[in-house]
Amino acid sequence: MTKLHFKTLKFTLKEEQEEGKIKQQYLVVYLLNIFYCKIPLSELSGVKIIDEHSIEVNEKKFNLLLMKYFDQLTNSINQNPAVYVHRNSGIPLLGSVQFGIVYRNTSLIEIKPVTSCNLNCIYCSVGEGKGSKKIDFVVEKDYLIEELEKLLDFVGEPVEIHIGVQGEPFLYADIVPLIADLQNNEQITIISMDTNMTLTSKHILNKLSDFDKLRLNISIDAMNKELAEKLAGCAYNLEHVLEMTKYAKEKGIKILIAPVLVPGYNEEEMEKIVRFVKKLGIKAEQKHPLLGIQNFLNYKTGRNPTKAWSWEKYREFIKGIESKEKVKLLLSETDFGIRKTKKLEKPFKVDDVISATIKSFDRFPKSVIAVAKDRTISVPDCQFKKEKKIKVKITRDKHNIFNGKLV
Repeated sequence: MTKLHFKTLKFTLKEEQEEGKIKQQYLVVYLLNIFYCKIPLSELSGVKIIDEHSIEVNEKKFNLLLMKYFDQLTNSINQNPAVYVHRNSGIPLLGSVQFGIVYRNTSLIEIKPVTSCNLNCIYCSVGEGKGSKKIDFVVEKDYLIEELEKLLDFVGEPVEIHIGVQGEPFLYADIVPLIADLQNNEQITIISMDTNMTLTSKHILNKLSDFDKLRLNISIDAMNKELAEKLAGCAYNLEHVLEMTKYAKEKGIKILIAPVLVPGYNEEEMEKIVRFVKKLGIKAEQKHPLLGIQNFLNYKTGRNPTKAWSWEKYREFIKGIESKEKVKLLLSETDFGIRKTKKLEKPFKVDDVISATIKSFDRFPKSVIAVAKDRTISVPDCQFKKEKKIKVKITRDKHNIFNGKLV
């Protein structure tokens, strides 16, 4: 037996009963707090939990069983299946818009360490949240940093890293260590992160205040408690969000308030949000916009509680608030200093027929992630069989994000 200690894993023992009798006992392994799998003790006898992060076990057998049962990883928030993307998973971090790294040949590089959300926003563009029925993904922090550094070496100039996940980034247990690694990279000048702020605490914000490159893009969609909860689609503590936003400002953390204007729901709340931002007293010398009102758009994969305004109607509405409140609200890439950078070549293009290997489920039903030439390819209408070779015709290649169809 070997004593093993893990930073990202936690352990507990559970049993399943039937008619008052123990049917099965399990070692439950939690990965990054919210993901778990269950290893039957009938396959792993003699295991002893030392503390929540440490066990005494047959190391070789445990590692084999962990690999086996990580294929049955589950998200504890919504009970959806989950995929762990790590350096030995065979899944590259370029190619998907849902997890990993997205490089659009600009100085703004997106990283996506996790999917999943603790809210259920009625306007969510990807239908994420407690009510989601999609497969979830979580990426190993060190693998993400390693692959990002390779891309940064290629780009060769200062960049902004945007943590823009399909969900809430504070669900990622390694979020503070991830930001710390980004902070220590001299090539990264700004770290921006979208958050609903509901999972923050003064303890977390105290840690984040050490990172002078960090900016939190906070989604506050209404100043009315009932309406804010309606938009969130579930229980929502507006008072906590506002308190944590004020505390972040007090601790010197850069913040940008980013509400979504949902027609028929919160138009009248926009001026209230603008006034809240003005009262925060954020200093303009932070050299970034303080407020950016987003235009709700209809998406095929999203929740669509209403019909989107035209861009013309949206701009007219925003200009009215700008005039009344004397604050700039219509933003563009230039307001964030985004510029074109070195082009990353694509290993294949639309209409190419290639050989790829199935590595995991994709987020949507009957869809898989296939891999070829260090890229992931989303392939719909494909039966999952891990490591199966398939022929794929590329149907999308923009920004090194690839979709394909079976040939």
